[in-house]
Amino acid sequence: MMSLLRALLYLPLAVTLYALLLLLGTISLAWNLASMVLRPLLPEPTARRIGRSAIALAYRWFWATASALGMMRIDADCLDELRDERGVIFVANHPTMLDALLLVARLPRSACIMKAELMRNVFLGAGARLAGYIRNDSARTMVRLAVEDLKSGGQLVIFPEGTRTVKPPLDAFRPGITLIAKLAQAPIQTVFIETDTPYLGKGWPIWRVPPLPIVFKLRLGRRFAPQPDSDALMGEIEQYFRHSMEQRAPDAQPECQTSRAPTLS
Repeated sequence: MMSLLRALLYLPLAVTLYALLLLLGTISLAWNLASMVLRPLLPEPTARRIGRSAIALAYRWFWATASALGMMRIDADCLDELRDERGVIFVANHPTMLDALLLVARLPRSACIMKAELMRNVFLGAGARLAGYIRNDSARTMVRLAVEDLKSGGQLVIFPEGTRTVKPPLDAFRPGITLIAKLAQAPIQTVFIETDTPYLGKGWPIWRVPPLPIVFKLRLGRRFAPQPDSDALMGEIEQYFRHSMEQRAPDAQPECQTSRAPTLS
């Protein structure tokens, strides 16, 4: 009886959550249709700026609405100070399917490196192409486009695990990030994503309702300068992530405070 009562009390929250996700999907589909029309008509820099700003605005609206309705609690203010900084690589762990939305919502200059199949997705593909997001099917092309974007003043959001975490707290990092940093002479800003639920993590079906509200907290960690030995730097960053996530590293800023390092000259 108590289980049934809890389920009945929980039902309105679950309905609201999935209504929000459905609305987000509808907005994404509408923007992708608009992107198909806009892309041939706009110069590339203009298309990129409009595309990234529109995606950031849509995702920020989603998080604000979900928070206002009590579905989620989001602490990501630490990214706001960095939203206009040029030529920065943001590297984060990847516990859930919603991680990219969290970062891009606060970083309207940023591009994501995406799986090639997502670039063909009806809800994401056209908008991602308009925004100049980078597909990962060719390592050489991925690195070249990422370096060009950073040198032109963009930002890059990368999840070095390559997919959502399979074996928490962290999967092995894939190569490429530190090579991009070296070639673009771009600093690497680490970001830790913490959540109180495995909702939409690897193996979590989208129809399964999580405990609500879902809590996300972002905190900034160390900023790494590019190094001539990109392989050694990759190992250092991966080890830093592992230690920080297991021990709550003292140089990672608590409560999402900004951790700025001097900009590279």
